[in-house]
Amino acid sequence: MKLIKIILGSVRDQRAGAKITEWVLARAEEYTGDLKFEFIDLKDVELPFMNEPIPPMMGVEYKYEHTKRWSKMIGEADGFIFITPEYNHGYSGVLKNAIDYLYREWKDKYVGFIGYGGSGANNAIRQLKEVFEVIELKTIEKQVGIEKIWEAFDDNGKLKQENIIGDINSLFEELESKLK
Repeated sequence: MKLIKIILGSVRDQRAGAKITEWVLARAEEYTGDLKFEFIDLKDVELPFMNEPIPPMMGVEYKYEHTKRWSKMIGEADGFIFITPEYNHGYSGVLKNAIDYLYREWKDKYVGFIGYGGSGANNAIRQLKEVFEVIELKTIEKQVGIEKIWEAFDDNGKLKQENIIGDINSLFEELESKLK
């Protein structure tokens, strides 16, 4: 089984990303393929603003324990799914910070996207793809967007199908096919 880390890129209180994550994890649990999923909440990782003295691209050992823990979490994954909000047509600062801490741990692994916001976080995902090209994190084609996030959940907290763009099972399947 290949290990996929699902990373929530928001740390706000009352964040819609928590509900999106519940939905993603429920779909992941139902998935019958050869993927194992683990969730990482950046709120729990508690990385300070990037403070390593040497850029991670230089391939040196990390100085701080928080970076070493983060490196281990990311290094053991075979691939990733980023759940990203869109803030002001971009992705969150906390997600950028978490990405910037590492290099070799991301390199040559595959990633899929689940974005949420007004139009499914297309701008945030486009920007992430640009960054990932530099750090050699390989993006897959399939992605999922949750649009009109302010009205995406019914009174019972269930995600409305009409607000979902794309198919999460197709995302899982493409990710799995890339990892074979």
